[in-house]
Amino acid sequence: MVKLEPEIQKKLDAISTGVVAVHAEEVDRDGAFPQAAMDAIAAAGLYGLISAREVGGLGYGQGAAAAAVERVAHECGSTAMVLAMHYAGVAVIEKYGLEPVRRDIAAGKHLSTLAFSEAGSRSHFWAPMSTAKAAGGRVVLDAEKSWVTAAGQATAYVWSSRPVKAEGASTLWLVPADAAGLEMPRPFNGLGLRGNDSRPVKARQVTIAETQRLGDDGAGFAIMMETVPPYFNLMNAGFSVGLMEAATMRTAAHAAGSRYTHVDTSLADLPTVRAYIARMRVRTDMARALWLDSIEAVETGRQDAMMRVLECKAAAGETALDVLAAAMRVCGGAGFRKDVGVERYFRDAQAANVMAPTTDQLYDFIGKAVCGLPLF
Repeated sequence: MVKLEPEIQKKLDAISTGVVAVHAEEVDRDGAFPQAAMDAIAAAGLYGLISAREVGGLGYGQGAAAAAVERVAHECGSTAMVLAMHYAGVAVIEKYGLEPVRRDIAAGKHLSTLAFSEAGSRSHFWAPMSTAKAAGGRVVLDAEKSWVTAAGQATAYVWSSRPVKAEGASTLWLVPADAAGLEMPRPFNGLGLRGNDSRPVKARQVTIAETQRLGDDGAGFAIMMETVPPYFNLMNAGFSVGLMEAATMRTAAHAAGSRYTHVDTSLADLPTVRAYIARMRVRTDMARALWLDSIEAVETGRQDAMMRVLECKAAAGETALDVLAAAMRVCGGAGFRKDVGVERYFRDAQAANVMAPTTDQLYDFIGKAVCGLPLF
């Protein structure tokens, strides 16, 4: 497992079991943003987990962010995804943002998120249709963002648009969530991740300062490819691994505790049930092994790092579908009850495969790489 300092790990464990888990059912049932959990994470200094020490952060990297998301996902998928998108945004802000914003993040005063996906380009997040136009020393944005996690709760969005003047596919901005002209047409009400407040965001003549640009005009694509995927894919894979781990343990506990009273045996006494649980355990461990190897590849600069970054999200996301389907099968009718707990993980696990880059898109990238073709 990725190692955090003992004191940091202790805080993370305490918040996960004492706050995140306590509110998880409520968050899912009511579609409520996990405010108590995020407040506890912020108060513990964990908003600044990957912020530099010189701005008050803890100075960790991709592996620690992925490990934090994996731990929280054991208890609540919605909270884990909000945290993952926060760290994905912070990764960009740490490199290109203004120091006061970076200090606010480290102090737990700023919740970040990404606003990349758009109705026009769908899962091709690297190709925004939204525009940015210069206007008297300021910039005017127009866009239809299709999904923004924590849209109604974030402090600001790491936002993509077409360049103002430069060549290139995109430019990135830090857009305050309370900027005039931003609209959120509807709250999220979906199958899984019900508390992550993911919803469309529209920009209608939103005016921001040029100083809110993150990196050079036209450099957004390069920033996306170099900065975001190592964080996002590792965290997304950790999210899936965390769900699988929790579901495997809950399924095993249910099988051991459910009895056929008339013959005085448990569900776990059936070889077929044990075989299903064994496959869940093996597949979870396989996904974890690839995830941990991917973290090592990124953090040590291995030659295969980018391939591992592509592979780990696809593998973990797709494996989670199989593991959670097995959990529902083993638990049978009881699995559909909220108190058993696996159906929430089953629903939450569906999201990773369709979050850009989708699993199908990742397989295309991997196939191109293996065949020696350019990815774009």
